[in-house]
Amino acid sequence: MTTSLPLPAALRGFRLLMSAQFVSGLADNALLLVAIGRLAAEGGPVWLPPLLKLAFTLAYVLLAPFVGPLADRAPKATVMSAANALKAGACAAMALGAPVGPCFALAGAGAALYSPAKYGLVTELMPAHRLVAANGWIEVATVLAILLGTMLGGALLAWLAPAIAFAGLLALYGLAALLNLGIPDSGARYPAAPPLACQLGDFARANARLWRDPLGRVSLATTTLFWGVGATLQFLVLRWAEEDLGLTLAQAAWLQGLSATGVVIGALLAGRLVPLARAPQVLWLGVPMGLLLLPMPHIDHWLPALPLLASAGLVAGLFVVPMNALLQHRGATLLSAGRSIAVQNFNENASVLLMLAGYAWCSRQDLPLDLLIRGFGLGIALLMALIALHHHCLRHRLRHKEIA
Repeated sequence: MTTSLPLPAALRGFRLLMSAQFVSGLADNALLLVAIGRLAAEGGPVWLPPLLKLAFTLAYVLLAPFVGPLADRAPKATVMSAANALKAGACAAMALGAPVGPCFALAGAGAALYSPAKYGLVTELMPAHRLVAANGWIEVATVLAILLGTMLGGALLAWLAPAIAFAGLLALYGLAALLNLGIPDSGARYPAAPPLACQLGDFARANARLWRDPLGRVSLATTTLFWGVGATLQFLVLRWAEEDLGLTLAQAAWLQGLSATGVVIGALLAGRLVPLARAPQVLWLGVPMGLLLLPMPHIDHWLPALPLLASAGLVAGLFVVPMNALLQHRGATLLSAGRSIAVQNFNENASVLLMLAGYAWCSRQDLPLDLLIRGFGLGIALLMALIALHHHCLRHRLRHKEIA
C-alpha cells in the first residue's frame, strides 16, 4: 500500500526516515563495539562476543510473528519511536552495570520492532519504480551507520571507560527519537491483525507464500544468506585483523569500516544502474563476493587488506540492494508492508543465528582462523552459484512453457 501524501511530503518524510535510520544505526553499531570492549575488559573468552550478537538476533527470530502486525497497527514513525525507547533502555542499563547479554536481548527486541516499521514505511512512501533507488539510499544510510558507528565504538573504547561510553550513546538514541517524531503519517492503513493466538499460523502462511513465489523465493534466499554472512564476517574480520595483522580492537574496527565504505559505493551504483525489473541479473555477483575472501589468510599487513575489503564491500552493495528492493516489492504485493518485512527479518536473522552459532562453536573448538576464512568464502561462492543457477533454470522453464 502506497502513501496518500503528495510526492513532496512523501520525499520529505523519506529523508527524515533516512536520517533517523542513520542515527539509530550509528548508536546500535557503536553499542556493539562498546559492549565487546566491556567483555574484553572483564576477561571474557574469544567465543563470547558472537554470542552477544546472537542474543541481539534471537529477538528478531522469536518476535517475528508478532512485530509485523504490530508495525502495521499504528503510524510507523510512532512504532519506530517506541522501538528506539527499548534500545535506549538497554543502553542505559548497561551504563549502570547490568549484565551485557540480557541487555542486548532487550536491544534486539527494539531492533526487531524497528525494522518492519522502517522498511514498511519505505514501501508506503515510495512508488514501485523508485524502490531500488530508495533502498539504495536506505542501504547507504545503514552502511554509513555501520562504518561510522564501528569507528565511533572503537574511538569510545580508546578514549572513555565503557560506562561513560554507554551514557554518551543515549544522546544518539534521543536524537533518533526526535527525528522519528517529524516523519509524517503515510496514511496507509491495514486490516486488523488476527488475535495473538492466531498470529503464529498467520505468520507461517505468510512465510510459505513468500517462499512459494518464484521471485520472492530467490530474493529471500539471497538476502537470508547475505545477512548471515555479513554478521559472521564482522567477527571474522575483527579476529583476523587482531591475530594476523596485529591491530588492536579499535584499529580493527576502523579497518572493518573500509568494507562498509565499499558497500556504500556499491549501493549508490545499484540505485543508479539496476532498475527493479533487472534485479535478478545481479545474482551472479554473489560468487565473486565469496571468492574475494580467499586471499585474506595470505595477508599479514593492513595496507594490502584495504583494497581487498573495499572490493568485497563494493560487490556486496551492488548485489544486495536490488535483491532487497525486489523482495520488498514482492512482499508488499503478496502480503503487507509490515508482515513481509517481518517474514524477511525472521529468515535473515535465523540465518544469522545459525551462522553465528556455528562460528562460536568453531572458535571454541580452536579451529584455525585460516581454515574458517577459506571454508566461509568457498561456501558463500557455492551457495550463490546454486541460487543463481536455480533462477536461471526457472526462467528457462517458464520461457519454454510460454513458447509451447
